Formats: sequence, structure tokens, C-alpha cells
Amino acid sequence: MIEKPRHLPERIGLLSATAADPFLTEDLLRGVQGHGGVDLAKVVEPLTEEDARWLVEPLRELVDDALHQFQDVRTEADGWLAPRLHAALRLTRREAADRRLWNHLAFAVAPDYVAWRHPPKAGRGRAEPRINPARFKGSPDRQCFSRLWWAAEMFRDGGDYRPVVAACTNQDLIHYALRVELIEHRPIAQALVRVMERGVVATGREINGLIEAIRAAGATIVYDALAPDEPREPEALRQWIADAESAPPVPRHELPVGPDEEPVPEKSVTELTEYFTELFETAPVRGRVPQA
Repeated sequence: MIEKPRHLPERIGLLSATAADPFLTEDLLRGVQGHGGVDLAKVVEPLTEEDARWLVEPLRELVDDALHQFQDVRTEADGWLAPRLHAALRLTRREAADRRLWNHLAFAVAPDYVAWRHPPKAGRGRAEPRINPARFKGSPDRQCFSRLWWAAEMFRDGGDYRPVVAACTNQDLIHYALRVELIEHRPIAQALVRVMERGVVATGREINGLIEAIRAAGATIVYDALAPDEPREPEALRQWIADAESAPPVPRHELPVGPDEEPVPEKSVTELTEYFTELFETAPVRGRVPQA
């Protein structure tokens, strides 16, 4: 299995997909061997700001803790790491949309974690199992670290990360939800977690079917009117990011606290949860036998 890089960078940088391609080797994808890090550092674009957020050590320590704590239950690492990664790496959404940052984390800071969390799997036409390259450099719902950050961003309830932990118990919810713009409406994101916690949906097919039904219903129902949300105050996020310089280390045994934003209105979440539960009863789900 891939070992921790010998030459860790001091700060996070930006690694373009083109610059990363030569390091996406067969040995890496087979989970056999990574790279020394020296050559990779030559093609990384440094971030110009002297910002505490870009320090690698706190992020690497989180990764090491996750590797140790969840060595026998890899999927459970998501619910632990997602809120802590989000709280340690305090980003704006614009910053988080830059895939070069996530490429650098995956290739230079923690390729061993990527290989551990998403080990090589057999595929069509392949002689040997391979790690999906998208886990190193791919879309936000696939890349190893961006998917966790965005899951935390979309499913947190203001500063409360408890819904994030719940969402991360189901890989399909993260995957399908992050592919649609619906969950940018915070009551929808919270209602999806509630529906899952109720056991209404569980499998990937069921979650995908519900999300597609929600999208279709959204053509005739304005969710903002059905389940209004509190306006988000950008100052709360700006202050949270500014406080990164003096913030203590992210706690390991309790959840961190996110931006001091207003929570999602409970009435809106409750109404959408009931509506989605009813909607799912008629949603087309492949393989489900219709009830008489």
C-alpha cells in the first residue's frame, strides 16, 4: 500500500490537472507506490497569501488520525473527517470550486489516504484492480477530499455539523445530492437527511429516484415559497474565515463549530420532510415493485 509522502509541502498549493497527469502512474493507481514529492513540488503553483489556512500540518494530522481510528471501517471515516476538514480548511465556495487545490491535497499531501479510502477495484477490461483516477483529480462528488468538504458545506445546519455526520453514513446520498443544485436550498438538504434517517430511502436507487422526483416536482413547486429559508449573512462566513489565524486545533472527540449562521427554519425542514416522504411513494425507482 502507498506510504505517507516523505517530502510533505509546508503549505497547500495549486496543482493543475495537466501538471498532475505525469504523477498519475500505474503504480499509484494500483495502490503500490506513490512519489517522493520533490518533482511534484516543481509544478505546483504556490498560493500567494500568507494565510494560516494553507498550512499542511493540521490537515495531515487529521488524515493521520482518520487512518488510525478507522483502519477497519473505512467508510465511517467520511462522517468523522468531513466536518473536521471543513472546519480546518475554511474556504469560500469560490475557493473550494478550484479543483487545483484538491488535486494538490490528493497528490502531494495525502495520496496514501486516497488509496486507503478508495482502494483499487476491478473493472471492465482491466487485468488488475485500479483506483479510480477521479479520486485523485475528478469532479467534486468524486474527488476524495472535495466530496467531503462539499458534503460538509451543503449539509451543515449553520454552525452545526451533526447533519453532515448523518449524511455521510450513506455514500449514495452524498454522491447524488452533490450532483444537483437543489441542495443549495438549505431546507431541501436538511429534509433529505431527515428522510434518510427515517428509513424512507436507503439504497442508491431509492435516493436517486427521490432526488429525480424532487427535481421534477420543482418545475411546478417553488421550494423557496413552500419552505422559506433564512437569508444567509456573508459577514458570518467572512468572520469565520478571518478567525482561522487564531483558531485552536480542530477537536477530535467532539464536533467542531462552523460559521455562526442562522440555522435552517425547523418549520421548513419539517414540511419538506413530510412532502418528500409522500413524494417518494410515487417516485419511479428502478427495481421497486409497485404496491397494490
